[in-house]
Amino acid sequence: MTNVPLGEVVEILSGHAFKSNQFNTDGLGMPIIRIRDVGKAESKTFYTGQFGEKYLIQAGDLLIGMDGDFRLAEWNGPVSLLNQRVCRIAPSTKAVIKSYLKHFLPAKLQAIEDRTSYATVKHLSAKKIRAIEIPLPPLEEQRRIVEILDAAQALIDQRKEQLGLMDQLVQSLFYEMFGDPVTNPMGWEAALLGAHGSFKNGLNFKKSETGYTIRCLGVGDFKNRSTISDVTTLPEISLSSEPNNDYFLENKDLVFVRSNGNGKLVGRCVLILGNSLEPTSFSGFCIRLRLNSGKLLAVYLNHLSRIPSFREQMLSRGRGANIQNTNQKILSSLSVPLPPLEFQTQFAERVEAIEEQKAAMAASLVELETTFQALMQRAFKGELTG
Repeated sequence: MTNVPLGEVVEILSGHAFKSNQFNTDGLGMPIIRIRDVGKAESKTFYTGQFGEKYLIQAGDLLIGMDGDFRLAEWNGPVSLLNQRVCRIAPSTKAVIKSYLKHFLPAKLQAIEDRTSYATVKHLSAKKIRAIEIPLPPLEEQRRIVEILDAAQALIDQRKEQLGLMDQLVQSLFYEMFGDPVTNPMGWEAALLGAHGSFKNGLNFKKSETGYTIRCLGVGDFKNRSTISDVTTLPEISLSSEPNNDYFLENKDLVFVRSNGNGKLVGRCVLILGNSLEPTSFSGFCIRLRLNSGKLLAVYLNHLSRIPSFREQMLSRGRGANIQNTNQKILSSLSVPLPPLEFQTQFAERVEAIEEQKAAMAASLVELETTFQALMQRAFKGELTG
């Protein structure tokens, strides 16, 4: 099978630096796709200025976010404008089909992202995309590969949907027991989050450092997780020296995403569970919260942070156009309802039962994704036969 540089068979259109003072959320003008919109069905930001037609994106176009997460997604929204730090990728010859690119590119983009330092916001260039080597079997074989991978992906999507329904069950339970945390219809006592715990920003480091190896929770590890009980699933990093003890995670610590190009991840929370953790830290794009009062249970707060109205309250105080972020001050100033500890404990016990079912589904999902990755490797090595 012949390998060629991707730049020989695709056209890459980089987004335009449209003036942000002409953005609005009132539906005026054209929708504009920013990094936070890659993977979404629509953009809630609009542009009222002039634009070139080449920056118009159609449903079905493949987009790549070039800051934060280097993710590829098919645009399924209305005709929209392409903003800076997002690019469109499309076949430029008949030698490759779009659906083949859709399956091939994510793993390559992830590999580039993994090689990019955590110390600063990750940036992807069009030059790096063009340099990716892509195997090019005949078109008939490309279509057969896509058909096999589409079928495997459908099973994965089905299992993810089931897991999503379990999350909805937890959220429904939260509303049933506590009501909406922002409007607080049950009249619970409320307090600022900062009064019940201490915050700590994570480690900044360079991949060139060597000498001391530890596990490190990064932004990528928050996806599809509400808790982390097995830190051996987290990547290892090397540091020039052992960090201060305050950078190590402990049982029942809560960790929030501080900053990321993907707005869906900003403010997301995971709960660390485990009484005998091996040395594990957290990256500079995260903030750790360690509760120090007897009025808040970590499980309750973990799921409180997932309630849409509470997340909206948190993110509305953030800053940044393309890179959304939160910080210790914002988190500290959030008003948190304090239901009786007895109710929080009941909630935690019921969540634990649901989490056991989720764990079984998640294990099945891992098996499906492992099979899918094996199929991908074989497909792009020309080893899928029959």
